[in-house]
Amino acid sequence: MAEIICIIGNKGGTGKTTLSHMLCQGMGLLGQRSVCVLTDTHREPLDPEGRRYLVADARTREALGKVVDKIRGLPGWLGVIDGGGNRSEMDRKLYSLANLVLLPFRDSHEDMRTLIKDLEAFPRAWAVPSQWPTNPWQQEAAEKTLREYLGHHADRILQPVNTLSASKLLLLQDIPAKLPTPLGNACRALAYQVLDMLEIGCETPLDEAEEGVAGEGLHEDSVNAPATTDAFDAAANLGRSPTRH
Repeated sequence: MAEIICIIGNKGGTGKTTLSHMLCQGMGLLGQRSVCVLTDTHREPLDPEGRRYLVADARTREALGKVVDKIRGLPGWLGVIDGGGNRSEMDRKLYSLANLVLLPFRDSHEDMRTLIKDLEAFPRAWAVPSQWPTNPWQQEAAEKTLREYLGHHADRILQPVNTLSASKLLLLQDIPAKLPTPLGNACRALAYQVLDMLEIGCETPLDEAEEGVAGEGLHEDSVNAPATTDAFDAAANLGRSPTRH
C-alpha cells in the first residue's frame, strides 16, 4: 500500500506547494515513485511532462477521494498532498488520512505563533523550517527566534530546507529541460529525511558533484528524466484535470 504525506498548515505563504514539488522531485531522484496532489483551488495543475513524478488534480472533495484511493492502490508509491493555506477543515481531513504530516514554517514570529497552534491541533505532525535563511547573521537570528518560540517542540522539528531561488523552477507550468545541481541536491536531502521517517530503505544520497566523481549518480542531463516503469504508465491518467486534457 502507498504512503500518504500531507503538507498542511493554517498559515499561507510558508512554502507548502514548493516543498510538495521538491519532495516529489527528490523522491524521483532517489528512485521512488510519487504523485504530487494539488488541492488548492487557487492554483492550476502543472504539466507532468518531463517531471520525475505524476501530478494529480484533487481540487474538489470528490476528486480528492478518488485520487487518494488510486494512490493507495499503487504498492510502493508515495502520495504527497499539497494542502494549501488557511483551510482548517481541509487540514483536519488530510491529517486523518495521512501516514506523515508536515507543517512548514518560515523564520517569522507570525509563522511560529501559527505553527504552535497547528502542532497542538495535530499531535502527529512534524514542523519543517522552510525557506530558511543561509546568510549567517539572518540564520543566527532565525535560530534564536526558533528556540524562543518552539523550544518546547524541539523534538518535532525537522532539518531546515534553505532558501533556494531555483526551487521556483519546479512550479513552472513547463519544467525546464535541465535543473540546477543545488536544487537536485536540496530535493534529495528533503526526500531522504522523509523516507527515513517512513522507514523506507534508501541509500544516503550524495551531492551530485560527489556522485559525478564516483561515476555512479545522476548527471544534470538526466535530472528530469521521467520514470518509465509499467506501474507509472498504468497510472498516467491519475487525477488529470478534464479541463486540460
